[in-house]
Order: sequence, then C-alpha cells, then structure tokens
Amino acid sequence: MSSWRDAILNDFVPNVSKLTLVADPDCLLTEEKLALELRGRGFDLIEFSDPVEFRYAYESKYRSIWDRGEHTDLVVILRLQDAELESLPYDLLQAGRKLSFNLGDLFPNLSYPVIEKLDRSLLDALFEAQRKSPPDRMGDNATQDFILRQVFGIAAELIASEVELLRALLRLHYGKLQIPLMLAQRLIHVLRGHDGFKVWPLSEIVPDDEAFFGFLQERWPVFLARLGKGNQVREYSPECDLKYPGPDHLPFEHQDIKVYIDNLFLEGKLTPVEAADIEVDAGSWIRSGIAMAGVDDETLRISRLFDLIAKERPTAEARHSDWIALALKWAELSARVHCGNSIEHQTRLREIGDALNATFAVWLADHYSSLINLPPTHPAMLHHVPRRLARDIENSGNSRAALIVVDGLALDQWVTLRQLLQKQDAHLVMRESATFAWIPTLTSVSRQAIFSGKPPLYFPSSIHSTHSEEKLWKQFWEGHGLSRLDVAYQRGLGDGDASSVLDATIHPGKTKVVGLVVDKVDKIMHGMQLGAAGMHNQIKQWCQGGFLAGLVGHLLDHGYAVWLTADHGNIQCDGKGRPSEGVIAETRGERVRVYPTPELRAQVAGAFPFAHEWQPVGLPADYFPLVAGGHDAFVNPGEAIVGHGGIAIEEVIVPLVKFSRRTK
Repeated sequence: MSSWRDAILNDFVPNVSKLTLVADPDCLLTEEKLALELRGRGFDLIEFSDPVEFRYAYESKYRSIWDRGEHTDLVVILRLQDAELESLPYDLLQAGRKLSFNLGDLFPNLSYPVIEKLDRSLLDALFEAQRKSPPDRMGDNATQDFILRQVFGIAAELIASEVELLRALLRLHYGKLQIPLMLAQRLIHVLRGHDGFKVWPLSEIVPDDEAFFGFLQERWPVFLARLGKGNQVREYSPECDLKYPGPDHLPFEHQDIKVYIDNLFLEGKLTPVEAADIEVDAGSWIRSGIAMAGVDDETLRISRLFDLIAKERPTAEARHSDWIALALKWAELSARVHCGNSIEHQTRLREIGDALNATFAVWLADHYSSLINLPPTHPAMLHHVPRRLARDIENSGNSRAALIVVDGLALDQWVTLRQLLQKQDAHLVMRESATFAWIPTLTSVSRQAIFSGKPPLYFPSSIHSTHSEEKLWKQFWEGHGLSRLDVAYQRGLGDGDASSVLDATIHPGKTKVVGLVVDKVDKIMHGMQLGAAGMHNQIKQWCQGGFLAGLVGHLLDHGYAVWLTADHGNIQCDGKGRPSEGVIAETRGERVRVYPTPELRAQVAGAFPFAHEWQPVGLPADYFPLVAGGHDAFVNPGEAIVGHGGIAIEEVIVPLVKFSRRTK
C-alpha cells in the first residue's frame, strides 16, 4: 500500500450497499484527504453523535430517497471511544453493512496511546516511515522518539549545541507542526539530559509557539546591541531582567538560524526594535528586525511580503492548513498596504488577490465539504469552536470560558487590532490562528453556526435571522453538562465601559460560559464609503477607545479562558450588475443571493457569469446560494462597496485567537 488510506478505501466500492455503518474512534474517515476521496466516489458521510439531530438529517435527506427507490452510498460514522455499532438504532443495524477502523490496525508496532495524539495530517509521514523502515514492537518512549525523528525531523538525542537546538525549535514552530504535548514532554526530557541546555526554559518554549517567539524577541535587542558599526561584535550585558530564563546571547547570525529570522519579522511573529549605531544594507538579513527613526521601512517590508506570498501559493492538492498559513501572511501584507498610501502597492495587492481568490474558489468547490466533520482539536470551521472550548473545559482545571465574536472582522483587520491591543496591554499573550467561516458568509448562517456548534443544516427555521443565537448557545452547553443558569450571552456590544457591560451580563461566581457579540466592525462596514483603507482607519480609531482591550482584560481578570473569532470577514468590491428577480430570492445581499430551488438560482446565474452556484454543503434542503467571488458584487456597475457573503479569502478565513497574560 502506498498510503494508509488505501487500507480503508478498499472497503468502499460504490453501489455495494446503500448504507454503511463504521466504528471510527480515531476519526480516520473524516481526515481531510480521505473524506475528499470518499466524496469523490459518491459516498456521503454523516456522524452519529446527537440521536435527534442525526434522525432529522437521516430522515429528511436519505430515507426519502430510498422510499423513492433511488440508491445512495451513505456512511454513518460512530466516533465515540468504546462505543460499539450495536448501540446504533435498530433500523440502521438492519439496513447497513458494518465496518471498523482504528490506528492500531494501521500502525501495529507503534504505541497506540502515542499515535492517537497525532494530528491526522501527520499520518502520511508516519506511514511512509513505517513502510521504508518497519519498526519492531515499540513502547511509548521508543514510539515517541520514532515519531520525533521520522515525522518532525528531530533526533533529540543528537542535538548537542545551541545552534542545533535553536534550529530544531525554529523548524518546529515556524513550520506550524502540531506537536502533541506528550511528544513535547518527551523532547524536553531528552534535551534536559544535556548539560548545555540546563538553563534553557525548555518547558515553556518547546510546546508553545508564543513563548518561543517571546523568548527570541527578548534576545534580539541583546544580539543587536552586540553589533557595532560595520556589524562588529562587541560585549554587551542586558540592562534589564529578561522574562524568560536562559542564555542572554543566541546565535542568530549562524547561517542555519538567520534564514528564518527575516521571515519571522516579515510575518509579524517578531517585532522590529530600534537600534542605534548599527549600519546595515537594505538587503541584509538583519534589516527586517530593525526599526530606524526617520526611515520608511514599510516599502521594504511590503516588497518582501509580496515575494514571500508569490513563493507560497497553495496548489490544488493543498490542505486547508496550507490556505490558513497563506491567509495569515496575506493578512499581514494587506494590513500594511491598506494602512499605507501607495497606489502601486494597492494595485499589485488587487491583482495578486484576484489570482489567489480564483484559485481559492476552485479549491473550495472540491475541498470545503471535507472540513465539516474534522475533529475540533484545531478548529477548521467555526462550528468547531465551541466544541473546542467544551473540550478545554473538560480537560483542564479551568471551568470558565468566554467567546468573543467580532461580527465582520476580517483577518487583515485583526492584524491592525492586534498591534493596538499589544500596546494597550503589554502583558497580553495572543495565540493566533484562523478558521473557515460558513459559506455563504452571512451573519445569520455563520454566526449561528458558532453559537450552536452545528452546521446550518440543523437550524433551518432560523437560517435567515440571528434571533435564536442565545437559545442555541445555551442548548449547546446544556448538551455538555451545564445548566442554563451557568451560561450567559450578550450581543450589540462595542461601545461604553467594558467592565460595566460585563457586570450586567455575567455573575463572576456563577457564570461559567459567556458568549459575546461585538458588532461595531459590522456597523462600520455597512456605513463605509472609503473602502478597505477607510475600514482600517475607523477600526483603529474604535480600538484606541479601549473597549476591546477592556473586555478581554476584564474577562481574564475573572478567570475566564478568552477566545476571539469572527463570523465572516469583508472585502472591497465593485458592482457587476444587480439582479432584478423580484421576490424569488429569499436573501438579496451584495455578495450573495439565496434561492429556494436550484432552478430559480440557475435562471439568475446565467446572466451573471462572475457568480458561483454554491453547492448547499451542510445547508438546509431549500437553501441554494449564488455567491460572488473575487472583488465582484451584485450592485450597479460603477459602485464600490465593502461587503461580505462571498467566497474570497478575506471573507471565508477568519481570525481565531486565544488570549492569556504573561505571569512574569
């Protein structure tokens, strides 16, 4: 077998059985590429978790098809650990064939408790390593060492110098490899056996990206201060105490290390610092990490970000994580361009953005459906977010969580907010990622998916409004063992004193979970006349008022684990024509029109070739969107707006941030 997927796919031949029941405790069938292949073969996947929700989807979408004598290839997945297929309803057991898959069968010589912790995207590398060098039966430690070496490229026992350690950590954190805590602890244990690493804060910087980048940020000024004119090294002792223990001086200048440093500054993971008496050429690897008074650094940084993005465009075979990585870089570039005044940069951004979004639209059409049932460990879609919060509460000692949804906040606008929040609270730590919004990227669709923790298929009666959010939010947490009295929800936030707002919403001694909607950005967007640049300017002014910083700070002070996301982003776009279909469209947005039948949608789509007839993935049965892509909009030609509802990167990939504070 060339892939671990082959062992599973061999059992899925179309038209063998209308119903297949699968015990899948390790979430193998919902791995992104395997799910894509199954759908390509005509199989529909549906998870059996909530019996009522399952019965609704099963009866409405499949039972009716069978009653008409038509065939389907339906796969019902039972994920729960230790749950057996016999626990499924009797009518399913009578109608379906039964299969079972687990990691132990795929990796028989490796320790199951270790491999089950791996992100499923890493199984390809592990399977290939097992195929090339079949291991003997291994225990936990040997399995961990095997994975560290073969999957992460880290031979911990061979790391013998500071350069080798720093290089390994840079590969780990810059590459965004998802190392499980168990493997991180094993790596720490092995490294501590080396006398040269005794003073390194390994327990902090090995498992945590933000801690590692904070460690580098502290040492960077120390490194620069040792450089005299002409980059001659001179002795230097830090004048202030460092927050992270460890060596004062890091070998940034080593050729294996400096190749990473430039990108870390360009992508906003490290912040340039002022450094007097240092002369560097514009092309020097050091230059990106220096903020020079009276010198325009932005042109250089923007140019390098353009070059970086040109090298890292995802392909048709990309995973969703590749698009998220690209979107984070694209957001850094977009924020700088929109906050600047260069027509040349704006034109180039628009041209590259059109090309990226054209590729993204094609990728979405093929891959989007494979994201819905991914596990919520690293939320791929917005309805995974509350499930991640619930899992954190279950696994950690902290029983309180707060979710802030900033309505309409695009990823590049988060970059602008992040910079201001860091200035307002220097002790704030932000662990940043991104996730996919629901398509169409409308508030009534995507925001309800957040608060319900479900695909929109399961709230058809409220798909056109947001009035059921509080009810859906409380229902979700009741399903996870909390009382309605433990759960709070408040919308319409964005102005005033944050502490007063929260005092009226939560009871510090009682409220365990709170959901908050900040709609200020959405209001700014709907009144915006000055395009993307105007959005950044007004969002910056709003943030400077301190409401968001106060909201996050107040929640952290009261012991909440604080998360922030958005229901959708926004994009500056131009009118390509307004459909005049009368009342046949149930939603008539500037970037999306929604129709009750595919026939009505097709009538309009023929006249607007820029629009996409979006397949109703995870949507109610009578919900058929016609969505705009790129910078196009359903408004009169010549009109320019800032809108949402379409399928551009700027609308679909939204920020996902977890806040904490440094303890020192």
